[in-house]
Amino acid sequence: MAWIYLGLAGILEVFWSTMMKASAGFAKLDYSIYTIIGMITSFLFLSKAIKVLPMSLSYPVWTGIGAVGSIIVGVVFFHDKLAPLTWVFVALLLVGIVGIKVTSGH
Repeated sequence: MAWIYLGLAGILEVFWSTMMKASAGFAKLDYSIYTIIGMITSFLFLSKAIKVLPMSLSYPVWTGIGAVGSIIVGVVFFHDKLAPLTWVFVALLLVGIVGIKVTSGH
């Protein structure tokens, strides 16, 4: 269950970072509220995961999911442009996240 909490925390990190972008620097109240709710909920799920999983695994996986997810959201929804070589490093991030999960023994 801890890994599910950690996955949800990572997805919510993508959510709140997306809402922060949509808030236009907290100028749009509705998106600003979504950002704060997403942050709090993401931290709550992370805190549930860290009760069971080591911090040395939980935090990197959480930030990794957030990083990869935010990159994908940025490219798909905000039309961010990434160099082809950058995608290699995004793939390495993904491999690292999966590798941590597979080798963690939890």
